[in-house]
Amino acid sequence: MRILVAEDDDRIAETLVSALSKAGFAVDRERDGESAWYRGDSENFDAVVLDLGLPQMDGLTILKRWRSAGRTVPVLILTARGQWEERVDGIEAGADDYVVKPFHVLEIIARLRALVRRASGHASSRIMFGPYQLDMRTMQVSADGLPIELTPQEFKLIAYMVHHRGRVVSQLEITEHIYSQDYERDSNAVEVLVGRVRKRLGKDVIKTRRGFGYTLGDGF
Repeated sequence: MRILVAEDDDRIAETLVSALSKAGFAVDRERDGESAWYRGDSENFDAVVLDLGLPQMDGLTILKRWRSAGRTVPVLILTARGQWEERVDGIEAGADDYVVKPFHVLEIIARLRALVRRASGHASSRIMFGPYQLDMRTMQVSADGLPIELTPQEFKLIAYMVHHRGRVVSQLEITEHIYSQDYERDSNAVEVLVGRVRKRLGKDVIKTRRGFGYTLGDGF
């Protein structure tokens, strides 16, 4: 899942980027409001962590512009302790959740996972697909209660496909949502990754739609 972190405080941002990356997210970071607004308006993210006190353009303005433009990406806003007016304004402007600074990164991770789940129509962190269970909290796929060994990238791929079941996902979309910007990858990286997942979970778990991309197989 691809997350945009819009935070001008380097210490907070570095902590968030590191923790979210370890939790399996592909993370992009912007330091100012103008850049954050542009990225969110021109690119697709699965969720955004948005600080309201950004320079050049404040977070509330960014959020209002995104919502006015029809951008429905889930947004988790960061606010200062005691600034309840900011939290109210943020929710009314279209924020999906908020966290007060100082925060614990585990709370951010849990709330982001919940936002992504709800956006794809799932209420639980455990999602069934065919004979398998995907657990976003433990980052595991299991069958009959037994975990299946997957690499982090293999897990990210199947998690993205499960969250977007019912539609075709292009190679470019997969690349953008499971790899960080600075991750070096070959042009056929997605094909290789899909092949590895098929070997571990069965050849029918991911179907190829030639010329379009991939979709979760029938029954999954």
